[in-house]
Amino acid sequence: MQPRLLGVAGIFLNPFPSGVSPMLYPPELGDDPLFPRAEDFSIIFKDKKTGMGVITYRSFKKGEIMARIARQSVADIRQHTLQLSKTRHNFDPYFSGYFLHSCDPNVSVNMKKMTVTALKDIEANSYIYMDYAETEDYLFKQFPCSCGAENCRGWITGRLELPYQKPAPKKPEIILPRQVGLSVVI
Repeated sequence: MQPRLLGVAGIFLNPFPSGVSPMLYPPELGDDPLFPRAEDFSIIFKDKKTGMGVITYRSFKKGEIMARIARQSVADIRQHTLQLSKTRHNFDPYFSGYFLHSCDPNVSVNMKKMTVTALKDIEANSYIYMDYAETEDYLFKQFPCSCGAENCRGWITGRLELPYQKPAPKKPEIILPRQVGLSVVI
């Protein structure tokens, strides 16, 4: 269920104001009580530049464990994966795979404990931001950062990779005619 936008203030209405809401994860991934619930989180479209992101409908205090991430281990880096080890990644198209990047994140993701913890007080109706270099040696795809933080790195990479460098444009090769005997060969 998509949240509804109220007024010009950009406040999102929680679609589950009372009672029990469904978990964001499908039942086959388990029923951990710390799994994210639809009353607390939703994946929504932010804008054309950023795409989809996770928004929280409730506030969290600094240091609070916000949710547990379900484990779906795969061998390859994909979009919506977070690194578990040098050779394994957690595929999560239901929650953490949609966390947005910021060089000044509001959450920390612990891939050993599979938890999401608030790094600062987070207001209700805020997007969830992590620093991708916290969990990733190499990214699925590097990208220019637009987080606007004072400490913005400008280009987002994994913690072990160098920024992608566009190759310098090649100078056009000039082919000069050469003379072979009485003919000119190009």
